[in-house]
Amino acid sequence: MTPEDALTALADGFDGEVIRPEDAGYESARRVWNQLIDRKPAAIARCRSRNDAVSALAVARDTGLELAVRGGGHSFPGFSTTEGGLVLDLGPMKQIVVDAERRTAAVGPGVRWGELTAAAAQHGLAPVGGHVADVGVAGLTLGGGNGWFARVFGLACDNLVAADVLTASGKIVRASADENQDLYWGLRGGGGNLGIVLEFTLRLHPVDRLLGGLVLHRLEDAADVLRFLAGYGQSAPDEVNVAAAILAGPPAPFVPQELHGKPVLALAMCHVGPLADGERELAPVRGFGRPFADLVEPTTFEILQHIFDPQSRPTPYHMRSHLGGAMTEEFIAAVIEHGGGLSSPDSGVILLPIGGAAARVATDATAFRHREASYCLEIGAAWSADDENPQRHIDWADRLWAETRSWAIGVEVNHLADEGAEGVRRAYGDNLQRLAHVKRTWDPDNLFRLNQNVPPATADDPGLR
Repeated sequence: MTPEDALTALADGFDGEVIRPEDAGYESARRVWNQLIDRKPAAIARCRSRNDAVSALAVARDTGLELAVRGGGHSFPGFSTTEGGLVLDLGPMKQIVVDAERRTAAVGPGVRWGELTAAAAQHGLAPVGGHVADVGVAGLTLGGGNGWFARVFGLACDNLVAADVLTASGKIVRASADENQDLYWGLRGGGGNLGIVLEFTLRLHPVDRLLGGLVLHRLEDAADVLRFLAGYGQSAPDEVNVAAAILAGPPAPFVPQELHGKPVLALAMCHVGPLADGERELAPVRGFGRPFADLVEPTTFEILQHIFDPQSRPTPYHMRSHLGGAMTEEFIAAVIEHGGGLSSPDSGVILLPIGGAAARVATDATAFRHREASYCLEIGAAWSADDENPQRHIDWADRLWAETRSWAIGVEVNHLADEGAEGVRRAYGDNLQRLAHVKRTWDPDNLFRLNQNVPPATADDPGLR
């Protein structure tokens, strides 16, 4: 059967939609969050059921059409779409079932973190998500998942209890600490290499009101503040999370007019636990230096997750990133120099803390490797779609990335650009060989290759003997 005939047959009996180039909704269906990516798949299969996913996967496998799997669609390099292939779009699969007694949630692959957070909050619980509400649960969890609660509850992948996985063979299997342990190990940080997760069982945590918000400084004070933060972060309790970002000052009443659109240093912080404890633990960082705004107050995780929304709207985007240790003088200088010359008001430099509970997991316990990292550096270049010189934004991000390379110990796979085998090695380090062995077991033909790809181990690999 030709690919054309197979796609026509797929549409018959499909619970969702099979959208082709001639269909009215094709242009919107093919678009992804990163507007720098402009690809035209042969079809988008918008799945509403497990049977839809099984059927769409079979078409890709049997016809040889390149397969892209889309959950939230936030892949920076655009791996959630394909040129001329088949997009298996799981966006409509948004089921959420909260088990308040067990403190878990069964979550569909199309769910965004903000949706899960809202559902869990009705039971006084919270998931361990990322920093942005609109990001998909699937991609973040499978790649590691550093977020607001990483220091107190671990990474998103550390909170994956079990997964129902559609494998390359077309079979749905369960992966957990008790079933298919090799697959379970690989799903926790291995990205989309091993299969299509059709349901995540995620651990939830009791989180009431917390203390959180922004403290803003002028850029001229940024070096002193970051030096202080480097020391403060070494002794802060797990319940504290303080991220630093150089961003364009918003046109808000709490920002002096002369700083509107100019680079400022923002400290985004939270404390999980009693509010009185939060006031005490955050007082040193809130009181340091000469902040021009302190917006920290009792709040909820639902609200906190939206604090970076202005930096997450759809736009052309180029991400570079490192995981690294303690901040050095050279590192701080590079961040401030390039942060002071943001390529556009939509660009930014963000330092996200890790450590705490995330660091107490053994480096070989999950596919995510770099437990010793203190910070994740995100360099996000963003610009308007009508910009006549997008390369200048890309160059700005690449320069800072290159200047901070000596500080780096690795990278989280979720933040890789399209860096090929070298980037994959940086992400997995000495876990790479084991992940390749798991790949050989579950996807020997590398059907799932539109990702930060780990090719299956070859038969003559010494690790297989």
